[in-house]
Amino acid sequence: MVETTPVPVVPMASQDERAALTSRIIPTMTLSTAKNPLTAPLPRVESKSAAERAAARFQIEGNAVLTGGAGTLALASAQALLEHGLSSLTLMDLQATIDNSTSNIAELRTSFPQAHIHAVHVDVTSESEVEKAFNDARTLMGSIDILCCFAGIVGCVHSISASAGQFRKVVDINLTGSFLCAQSAAKHMIDSKTCGSILFTASISAHSTNYPQPQAAYNVSKAGVAHLTHNLAAEWAVHGIRVNCLSPGYMDTVLNAGDTLKPVRDIWASRCPMGRMGDVEEITGPVILLSSKRAGRYISGADLRVDGGALCF
Repeated sequence: MVETTPVPVVPMASQDERAALTSRIIPTMTLSTAKNPLTAPLPRVESKSAAERAAARFQIEGNAVLTGGAGTLALASAQALLEHGLSSLTLMDLQATIDNSTSNIAELRTSFPQAHIHAVHVDVTSESEVEKAFNDARTLMGSIDILCCFAGIVGCVHSISASAGQFRKVVDINLTGSFLCAQSAAKHMIDSKTCGSILFTASISAHSTNYPQPQAAYNVSKAGVAHLTHNLAAEWAVHGIRVNCLSPGYMDTVLNAGDTLKPVRDIWASRCPMGRMGDVEEITGPVILLSSKRAGRYISGADLRVDGGALCF
């Protein structure tokens, strides 16, 4: 009897999948045209004083959703959006974070009594929760015209000892969460057949390795957010949806406070041409620019660095 070497059997499913590659149909994007009213230039503001025209240039129209909405950057941006004319606002965050910011949210409601300000809890990594939260926001406000994504976590850990769970959590919240929220907002914007603005929060970490803290998962997630911006801007322009992102440098928030962080803060400041961290208020101007239907009309797919020149080196 002659011995034969067994021939490996390729699973049928694998064979079918490989064969299907030769007959697959790849979906293609549809770009906008000059005739599309959703992407056409806006009519000029006529018969107004210079002051009125200046105010109209950076006017904020409609209703906005801010994820991570109970955090420092989001609350500062919410105030700026309301100051520039925002009609309604839904702050989305984890319930515990909303509870911790009750006084700040109450202060917004007192300062802007004409606006409708809501707080909705959501876990941005849950597809079903995100869908429900955005459905609730549209019911509460009537439309979703602006989305600003501030939800995110950092997580500084040496890569050699990082667990898969730690890595996935950062990417899931920062990148997947941003995508799920943008997708849900875009569905409502497309359904309403009106223009919209989506603003992500990337970071200087998307462009350069931070020093001295190790945070590979965060950096990768923010690089993903920056590139997601380009992709969605290309895909959704035809619907009149502009997609941009901010890349802040180190901001002077409670997350970077405390005496134990002073040596690290000093290093960050020493590597910035302006010699300091950013003030929270300094993020609000770019938010207004990119959220404004008129001021940001021809800006899409942009990544605006707000870092005091830190990325110059």
